[in-house]
Amino acid sequence: MNLLENRFLNRVLHKALWAAVLPLCALAGVAQIATDHRRDADSGLADAAPRTFTTTARELPTQWRGATLRPLALSDVELRFAKHFPGTVARMTDDKQTLVLRTVNQPTRMLHPATDCYRGLGYRIRDEQLEVQANSQDRWRCFVAQRNGRSVRVCERIEDANGQGFTDTSSWYWASIAGQSHGPWKAITVATPL
Repeated sequence: MNLLENRFLNRVLHKALWAAVLPLCALAGVAQIATDHRRDADSGLADAAPRTFTTTARELPTQWRGATLRPLALSDVELRFAKHFPGTVARMTDDKQTLVLRTVNQPTRMLHPATDCYRGLGYRIRDEQLEVQANSQDRWRCFVAQRNGRSVRVCERIEDANGQGFTDTSSWYWASIAGQSHGPWKAITVATPL
């Protein structure tokens, strides 16, 4: 067998392997959704209204860095997400910036970085960096998201019940799984138009 035939055979085998694995991944996702739906049905949540940040879990803040906050309605995308999220979701504004506040009751891969959300909405991400913000020693992960000539500066962090902070969801997830961080957790995302 010559080199060209060997490369061709490797490509064919590689593609065949992917063709076999990808449907299995899809089936795993469908199985997870079915399991979640069955669990929701068993608990009476399947027909309930989408969950939002409620005062029974934790009171919504009325102030953010000295400015008065008011609640905003969740978008259709946020409502669909919140329906299966293991916690609560709220959006608020001080008329200058938007805060997305999420509580998380258990470790989950559904809490993902804001960069993923913005990329999924068609934004281009730039200038990603860690920051220590004024009047605080808290670290935040910040970036600029751009789309259609519009730019927004986004900063996020996750805090556990003991005040320990995380700037990325992966370190939070593994710390929570390992018992090094305890919930409920609070994920804060702040978006400021530029």
